[in-house]
Amino acid sequence: MEKIKKIIVAVDGSVDGCKAVDRAIDLAGKSGAQLDFVYVSSHINKDIPSDLIFDKIWDKLPKTMKAEKHVENGSVHKAIIEVAKKENADLIIMGSRGLGLFKGALIGSKSQKVVEYSTVPVMVVK
Repeated sequence: MEKIKKIIVAVDGSVDGCKAVDRAIDLAGKSGAQLDFVYVSSHINKDIPSDLIFDKIWDKLPKTMKAEKHVENGSVHKAIIEVAKKENADLIIMGSRGLGLFKGALIGSKSQKVVEYSTVPVMVVK
């Protein structure tokens, strides 16, 4: 496996999304990878401003760690996959469940779709 240079991290303010951020920061610290955080605005999280989420993430980031912010609209899984392609990501990290209504599934529908359609490896954090 090649060295991980860029990690896309899907963020939405959910508990599992916060765990994904923590895992991504840890992995980037060990590998020296850059982190690109992706917030996709949708009807589910329309009341959570992206700045609020990014501010909390930036408070956690070590000062020397390279990171970028991306705010997208539309289909969550498609937006995450597109950013990963555009940024030549080596890995996507996301929470197993976001802010959706269905809690019974083993993996959330957005995570499932990213795993299914991405050509980039995906780490799903629970």
